[in-house]
Amino acid sequence: MGLVSVDTIREARRLLESVVRKTPIERARDLEAPQGGPVYLKCENLQRTGSFKIRGAYTRIHGLSEAERERGVVAASAGNHAQGVALAAALLGTKATVFMPERAPLPKLAATRGYGADVHLHGESLEEALGEATAFAERTGAVFIHPFDHPDIIAGQGTVGLEIVEQIPDVATVLVATGGGGLVGGVASAVKAMKPDVRIVGVQAEGAAAFPLSLSAGNPVRLERTQTMADGIAVGAPGPITFEHVRSLVDDVVTVGEESLSRAVLLCLERRKLVVEPAGAATVAALLEHPGVFESPVVAVLSGGNVDPLLLLQIIQHGMTAAGRYLSLRLRVPDRPGSLAGVLTRVGELGANVLDVEHSRISGRLAMGEVEIALKLETRGPEHCADVATQLQRAGYRVVV
Repeated sequence: MGLVSVDTIREARRLLESVVRKTPIERARDLEAPQGGPVYLKCENLQRTGSFKIRGAYTRIHGLSEAERERGVVAASAGNHAQGVALAAALLGTKATVFMPERAPLPKLAATRGYGADVHLHGESLEEALGEATAFAERTGAVFIHPFDHPDIIAGQGTVGLEIVEQIPDVATVLVATGGGGLVGGVASAVKAMKPDVRIVGVQAEGAAAFPLSLSAGNPVRLERTQTMADGIAVGAPGPITFEHVRSLVDDVVTVGEESLSRAVLLCLERRKLVVEPAGAATVAALLEHPGVFESPVVAVLSGGNVDPLLLLQIIQHGMTAAGRYLSLRLRVPDRPGSLAGVLTRVGELGANVLDVEHSRISGRLAMGEVEIALKLETRGPEHCADVATQLQRAGYRVVV
């Protein structure tokens, strides 16, 4: 099967004109200094259903025959594809059944049901949910809507690329979060057809990086396990169709670590006022982790914004720790009235915010007449952390960071 053409992607765009948003592009000046030029964020987190997935799902289901739609559709997803399929099916008047991992985020689960899909929880991973969805299709005759490995899916996702070229005509590099490869394959097909010199770079989480291994081997390779907070791109192996698109059209695939992902989510929230899930923020993580590598102007696609509020809280805390804005230390102080108050007063004078304090007299490490005070502090960054620890030592406290 050949690669999806730009003409096919343009047809998908005409189909989607009244269905999806042409999402905005935001300038990210705080990310520009390391890159040496303009950086823009393509905000697919503001798309209907909270991600780009509605583009491919609607294109795929619209292409079914009337008889196929009567049988219904089935999909498997950690959340974003599920919502895209559920909404697309509702708009096109067909029944959707969706299989999701048992630990799928509750907001994604609720949203998928809210769009009218019949949702089943199955297995610990997306791979297990995919297996059950394909078995359901075989049993019932429902049409399986693959999350990435189908030409119509790739064509729908490729409409993001058409918009990028229109919005930033002089774009030099496009960064795309990459799981199974449907989005990056579609964007590459669109952009390369119009501007062959633009570099397309896929971004994968280190704990779910199937493409580097697959490209090196020359064929799709399945990972033994995936482990990342970026559940939206935690795909064990590319499909044969997306693999060919990436091998033929994508210039590079880079990986990012968990600290960079959490810092990226935090940065989007604080500086851009955008709620972005870890998978969606992978492109920003690449800018943080690989400064100066990408030719500008750079467009980084924020692929989704569906994140569980409880997970978001953990990610924010993780991101603040990674950015050096939390400091944990232990102090040994004389066991006399006013010692704790004196420590807290000095911490306040140094501009740190006390998040947690623990006062203990029971430890084999303590000398007679000593107590240990464990502090968790919010600071302004790594330099402030170092200054707080130094100033406390100069004040006569024994400090263990």
